Amino acid sequence: MILQFTDSVFQPAFTLPQLFKKTFREWLTAVIIAICVILLRSLGFLQVWELSALDQFFRLRPHETPTDRITIVSIDESSLKLAGSWPISDLEMAEVINKLKRYNPNAIGLDIYRDLPVQPGYEKIIQTYKSMPNLIGIELLNNDPKNQILAPPELQSSKQVGFNNLLYDIDGKVRRSLLYLHINNQEYQSFPLKVALLYLKSRGVTPKKATYNPEYLQLGKAIFTRLESNYGAYIDVDDRGYQILVNFPNPSCQNTEKYQKYCAYDYVSLQDILNNNIPENLIRDRIILIGSTAPSLQDFLFIPYSSGFMGMNKSKPIAGVELQAYFIDELISASIEGRPLIKVWSDILENIWIFIWSFLGVFSIFYIKKLWKIILVLLISSLGLFISVYVAFLGGWWIPVIPAYLAFFGSAIGVIFQLAYIQRELKRSKEFLYEVINAIPDPIFVKNTQHQWIMLNDAYCRFTGYSYSVLMEKSDYDIFPKHEADIFREQDNLVFKTHQPKENEEEFTDAHGNTYSIATKRSLHRDAAGNLFLVGVIRDITERKQAEQKLKRQADDLSRSNFELKMKEINLRQLAYYDSLTGLPNRKFFHEQFCEFISQAKSNNSLLGLLFIDLDGFKKVNDTLGHDIGDRLLIIVAQRLNNTLRSTDIVSRLGGDEFTIILGNISHEKFAASIAEKLLKVITEPIVLDGNLTQVSASIGISIYPLNGQDCETLIKEADTAMYQAKHLGKNRYEFAISDP
Repeated sequence: MILQFTDSVFQPAFTLPQLFKKTFREWLTAVIIAICVILLRSLGFLQVWELSALDQFFRLRPHETPTDRITIVSIDESSLKLAGSWPISDLEMAEVINKLKRYNPNAIGLDIYRDLPVQPGYEKIIQTYKSMPNLIGIELLNNDPKNQILAPPELQSSKQVGFNNLLYDIDGKVRRSLLYLHINNQEYQSFPLKVALLYLKSRGVTPKKATYNPEYLQLGKAIFTRLESNYGAYIDVDDRGYQILVNFPNPSCQNTEKYQKYCAYDYVSLQDILNNNIPENLIRDRIILIGSTAPSLQDFLFIPYSSGFMGMNKSKPIAGVELQAYFIDELISASIEGRPLIKVWSDILENIWIFIWSFLGVFSIFYIKKLWKIILVLLISSLGLFISVYVAFLGGWWIPVIPAYLAFFGSAIGVIFQLAYIQRELKRSKEFLYEVINAIPDPIFVKNTQHQWIMLNDAYCRFTGYSYSVLMEKSDYDIFPKHEADIFREQDNLVFKTHQPKENEEEFTDAHGNTYSIATKRSLHRDAAGNLFLVGVIRDITERKQAEQKLKRQADDLSRSNFELKMKEINLRQLAYYDSLTGLPNRKFFHEQFCEFISQAKSNNSLLGLLFIDLDGFKKVNDTLGHDIGDRLLIIVAQRLNNTLRSTDIVSRLGGDEFTIILGNISHEKFAASIAEKLLKVITEPIVLDGNLTQVSASIGISIYPLNGQDCETLIKEADTAMYQAKHLGKNRYEFAISDP
């Protein structure tokens, strides 16, 4: 493949297999770059970058409606001052829990370590623990018992305890949540899972094993994929226990006059609870989490939302109790609402993804002319990569973006440097070609794979009327009208694609505005360095084409006359067989079709139905609102009839407000009756015309072949008689013709 670097590079002119064959070194570069990126990723060098990119996606996601299922009872600085000590005494904590209990919360999560008595009130809080089956406490687990913080024994004995161990990533942020831990062959449930299961149980959702993988937990609509040591961007991460990657929501912030809704959950201070200032709507049937938010207690940590976009703002940690709320909400939202969980591709798919972007970095270079376009394409591709990964993230997929960027730009830059050496061989080939073609009297041009003229003989310059210096390194679009240049480009591409010589007739406008008909024979030639050239030889065929055009005009005139006759025939048939107002078949067409339907029914030994319809109240509309309104009403009624029937049925207008319907190949008389009922319903629907509410009904008579007759006239007469019988019996109804005894 030829690529030229002045301020530009050549575009490809090959099929895809040829492209790979001619650019083997470039594709080899893409493979090497992709392997290097995969190796760097597998060694963990890109882990921090990828985690940071994931955080940016979290911050860019659209705002979500804040959940109303969780309320946090906040132990803030004012609450600490009211309590007078930390930890808060058992008496005050028991008072808080009992006051909350009165409003029937769904579950209460006590995100405070209460391993030791805090007098006064120890006996009181023990009673409270025993009276609250929906109260969950916390403990800190560790393989070393000395480093464990246990929950109150009363909660331990009733299994109302969940561990609150946290997992920190390499950059100190929390992005993962633990569901289970196994210590000394004993299984423990996490605090968020314990609380969530209480809430879900009241909604009829219980834990079970996933069908396709019994090792995975399934809750309602959600299957929680267990995080492994090499999960997504994580490399050799500690994967002990049952871990999941948290899909943090991005709730919009709201405020009320008294109780503040932070950007995720409702907050009520402990002080308000102790002062009996309890908002019932924020407690009843909710999950209540009691935890510290006071800065002096330093129970804060970092999540993806803690720092601003691209690190521009100061990091803002969140309270530990709010993190537990995020974890609980993740479990409930996924189980009940089917909110996406963060998933990753397999290692094979992720590696294929990196290879694809490495190949795209090579592929994009070959379709660019100028340097500024290279930059533009790289920017557009970068944006496309970002958007595609971001959209996938919104659907719950964590796809590698940093490795893809490295592979894309690495291969693109590597290929650009490989292309420069061809320029020298190209210059040598151009000098040789000029000597050869200038000795030939026919106009000849030579183009590169970027469709630029790189060589022209004197005969070509004289024929076009342009000088050599004007044409050199230009394309057809720079010189000729667009419609001509389009054809030249199409023919050039065809030869480049097939590698076969081709002769084509074209139009050509010279510098003086004269248009010629030419026959151009194109063929490909390759020099010793492998550079490919398109050589075109031109013949002037203007006189011959003029004679052909004259004959063509005569043929076109004859064809036009035939077409006009055909259109007249169609118009006459329309006038003869169709009603000019409604567009429905007229009386003549109806009679012909009805007789034909009867013949088919006789041959097939099947039933045939005829409905004779006359509108009730139409004359009143005509007399009171005028004939124009009446005509529009007929058109609407015709449309309603058509829309109610099968495609094989035929509705016709006999004249005035009379319509007929042919029901072919019916199974029973009841079918005709059901159609009649539908028609009565749609006809009686009110119609507004020019602000006037109009309503008509219909009387329908039904005759059935062969029950009511064997020929057209008899069946029509019987249906007409039945229609008048319907009118006589009160209108807006249908009647069957009386069968022959």
